[in-house]
Amino acid sequence: MGELESIRVFLAVAAQHSFAGAARQLGLTPASVTRTIAALEDNLGVQLLVRTTRKVSLTSAGAVYAARVAPLAEGLAQASEATREAHGLTAGRIRISAPVSLGLEVLPTVLTQFATLHPQTHVAVSLSDSFVDLVEDDYDLAIRISGPPSDKSTIWRKIMPVPRVLVASAAYLTAKGAPRSPDDLSGYTCLSYGADAREEVWELSRGASRRSHKARGTFSVNNGDLLARLVLNDEGIALLPRFIVARELQAGRLAQVLPDWSTPDVWLTLYYPPYDQLPLRVATFSDFFETHVKETCPL
Repeated sequence: MGELESIRVFLAVAAQHSFAGAARQLGLTPASVTRTIAALEDNLGVQLLVRTTRKVSLTSAGAVYAARVAPLAEGLAQASEATREAHGLTAGRIRISAPVSLGLEVLPTVLTQFATLHPQTHVAVSLSDSFVDLVEDDYDLAIRISGPPSDKSTIWRKIMPVPRVLVASAAYLTAKGAPRSPDDLSGYTCLSYGADAREEVWELSRGASRRSHKARGTFSVNNGDLLARLVLNDEGIALLPRFIVARELQAGRLAQVLPDWSTPDVWLTLYYPPYDQLPLRVATFSDFFETHVKETCPL
C-alpha cells in the first residue's frame, strides 16, 4: 500500500477510534488496516496510535501528524475528484445507507444496471432501518422512507410519496371481524413500527374527520418485513408501506383495514451530508436511482 493510502487508513482509524470501524468504512479487512498502521509507524519511527481494549487514541506525535497530513489528503482527494468531474467520469466510491425492505426490493436491479453504465464507481451499501449520522459515519447518501429530517443541516430531496395501508390477515379479520371505524381499533391488537417500546401513533383521516390511535400491541419492531410476517401470523393489525405487502394483498393472504381512511404521506427521500456541491458520482447515482424507481417500480 502506498504512502498516500497509508495516510488515508491512518486518518480513518483516528476518526473512528477503531481499527474495525476504519476497516468497515474503507472496505478493507481489520488485519490489513493493522498491517498498514504498523508499516506507517515503522516507516516514521514513531508510535501514532495507542491501542486499548476499549478504543484507539492518538499519541501526541500522532495528533501532530494527523493535523499536518489531513489537509494534504483532503486537498489531493478534492483535486482528484475535480479532475474526474471535469472529464465527466464517475470513478470513486459511494457509501450508501438504505432501509432493509426497500434495499432488498429495489436496489439489486438498480446496482446491477448502474454498474453496467459506471463500472469505475464502487458502491458500498449498508442496509439498516435506523437513521445514520451521515457525517459521523461517513456516508455519501442515505435513502429513507420518512417525513422531513429533524437535522436542519442535512440536505434532502423528495423522490416520491410512499402509500401506507392498514393490514391484517384474512384469518385474523374472520375471527375478530373487521373494524368499521378508527374508534373500533381499541378492541384489536395493533402492532407498532419502531425501534423501541414506544407506541406508534396512527393519524387517520377521511375528508374532514380526523382520528388518532395508539398502536398498543404485543410487538414493536423496526423492520417492515418482520412486521408483515407477524401480521401474516395472525398477530394483529399493522400500518405498512404498500410495496411491502402488495403481493400478500393481491394473493388475498392480507386484507386492507379501514380502506376509506388514509394516513399522512411519508416520502422516499434522499439525504446528503452538507455538501457545498454534490460530487458527480453521488449526483449521478441519485439521478439514476430516482429515474429507476419512478419509471420501473413506482411504490
